[in-house]
Amino acid sequence: MKHAIFYHIYPLGLLGADKTNDFVSAPVDRLSELNGWLEHMVDLGCNALYIGPVFESSTHGYDTADYYKIDRRLGDDTSLIALVNKAHRMGVKVVLDGVFNHVGRDFFAFKDLQKHGRNSKYIEWFVNVDFKKRSLLKDSFDYDTWSGYYQLVKLNLKNKEVRDYLFGAVKKWIDTYKIDGLRLDTADVLDFGFMKELSSFCKSRNPNFWLMGEVVHGNYNRWITDAHLDSVTNYDYHTPIYESFNLSDFSKIAVILKRQFGPKGVYNNLSLYSFVDNHDVNRAASMLNKPEHLFPLYLLLFTLPGIPAIYYGSEWGFEGKRTAHSDEALRPCVQLDDVQEQAKHPKLLDAIKQFISVRKNCKNLVYGAYETVLVKKEQYAFSRKDKDKTMIVIINSSNKPITLKIPLNGMFSGTYIDILNEGDSLIPSKTGLSVEVPPCWGRILCH
Repeated sequence: MKHAIFYHIYPLGLLGADKTNDFVSAPVDRLSELNGWLEHMVDLGCNALYIGPVFESSTHGYDTADYYKIDRRLGDDTSLIALVNKAHRMGVKVVLDGVFNHVGRDFFAFKDLQKHGRNSKYIEWFVNVDFKKRSLLKDSFDYDTWSGYYQLVKLNLKNKEVRDYLFGAVKKWIDTYKIDGLRLDTADVLDFGFMKELSSFCKSRNPNFWLMGEVVHGNYNRWITDAHLDSVTNYDYHTPIYESFNLSDFSKIAVILKRQFGPKGVYNNLSLYSFVDNHDVNRAASMLNKPEHLFPLYLLLFTLPGIPAIYYGSEWGFEGKRTAHSDEALRPCVQLDDVQEQAKHPKLLDAIKQFISVRKNCKNLVYGAYETVLVKKEQYAFSRKDKDKTMIVIINSSNKPITLKIPLNGMFSGTYIDILNEGDSLIPSKTGLSVEVPPCWGRILCH
């Protein structure tokens, strides 16, 4: 997965599924509509698909009702098997959401608890069930939730019956659907013993199975170990990367990246999952004060260390902000045939294709060591180098072209070729490399 370039789809939104599940309607095969999106993402240059949630749920997918069934609003087993098979034929890995921290109130064990109360055999499946209190939703008992949302009931992952139930579902996902990995929802609050056992279980069935965790805060080294996860979301630089453009100041992101990936970086040996937006945060186009900054923003995404991901629609500059009570604006229904009409920034697509092409053809952008080269208010340069090659990436967020003197500091001093801009050749002087950088764009210099 170090070479993966992800395309991220939230299917319930993209495919226009009903907002709530009636649990009685016949399955509707909406997943087959993603065949065109597979072709689109491959044309874009992506080789991995993160799609989820797809399992039977009450509303938004993260309130699971049945881990063993595909959500009837999306299709059935046949629908998902066909999608994964097509993806694999196209050389695309498929990663699903694994929502293990909590379930929805329509989950069978919780419904049994509601019905039988103290006599339910599933009391120990949930955390801190307390019959001395009533829940905020008027149940005859209280219980732990995810982040105070009573629609999301916290599972007791230390309970062997719960683990056996969940691992049985994962076995089906691996053996029947042939998926290549899982993104663990709310991994930052998951039990570490559970994650360790899950990792062992998955890799016993497929040694190359990939586990990535959603971690918003914390030391990523706690989660990424040989016994736990392979990757986590790099939220550390999510807000600062926007501030670099909106505040015309690259100093903060430079400090963070040096701490993460510099010569003494704390995450030097990790492959973090990197993104500029997803189904939980505002769209990139809605976070930037100047839409023209989308171009250098995505140039950064595909040249910095990490496993980059694009969220569906953002390659056309889709906008969307979450509200206090809804994420729907982040998860719109989109018809691929009509998407150009919705594109706010139609030129962005070709730019992203170009960035991805450069990344796929330059192993330095996957394996090369990171080091800061230059930091200014509206310009930022860094190197990615290995034993044989040095690459220098330069970002210009100004609306004007700028001429910079790039200090080489012992780096390769011969001719550099700009592989982003028609192969321009640049020869450094004794004082460094003088280079003009186009407005709201960049250069990728390679020797």
